[in-house]
Amino acid sequence: MPDQTLSGQVALVTGGTRGLGKEFARALARAGARVAVISRDQADCDEAAAEISAAGTPAIGVGADVTNRTQLERCRHQIEEALGPVDVLVNNAGIALKKDALDVTFEEWSHVLSVNLDGVWNCCQIFGRGMVARGRGSIINIGSMSGLIVNRPNNQPAYNASKAAVHHLTRSLAAEWAPYGVRVNAIAPGYVKTEMSPVDDPDLRRWWIEDAPMRRYAEVEEFGPAVVFLAGAASSFVTGSVLVMDGGYTLF
Repeated sequence: MPDQTLSGQVALVTGGTRGLGKEFARALARAGARVAVISRDQADCDEAAAEISAAGTPAIGVGADVTNRTQLERCRHQIEEALGPVDVLVNNAGIALKKDALDVTFEEWSHVLSVNLDGVWNCCQIFGRGMVARGRGSIINIGSMSGLIVNRPNNQPAYNASKAAVHHLTRSLAAEWAPYGVRVNAIAPGYVKTEMSPVDDPDLRRWWIEDAPMRRYAEVEEFGPAVVFLAGAASSFVTGSVLVMDGGYTLF
């Protein structure tokens, strides 16, 4: 589809070296975007960028912590010098903490909120400023169905709260920046097979698989097309939306 091309655009994916983030970066590159990936480990960034570049699309990796605004500003300059201004931002970096509420320390709570919410805010503001000034851009925040429901059997109050906040931050920025040509949307994945999610654990099947209408978990490859859709012209009239991709889990 011509509307799905991202040729000439620059895309940035945070947490883009593994799991969903790596697939987002690959999908954006396949659609023609020049891609930058961020994670805290420079070696991982270099490896991911080399893999994308080997497929024929310019890519760079920049080591940066999304909670550190100084590092993100440096990252922005590096990306602009190497690829150009960022047109598409995918805020994927995040962490989870499965722990009962009464056992969560304030430091643990703060760390989860710092990465999952402050990190999204930092990137939206730092890279969104240029988008607003140029009058165009697409931001895609990776939330979670955990921002809509409470997962079982593991308790994870900090993670759930952070993802609910990401969803509403998405709507708030979408409303504020729409007049400037900047669209802001989110994707809320359900259970996906990644290094961080033990979807094959038989002890979890009762809750994670059998409770979902589709009776399965997702593969990372199923999410790339959705990111490309939200990044490009095919979704030109879509902003402030949270696209739930959970196999129907939140229907019940």
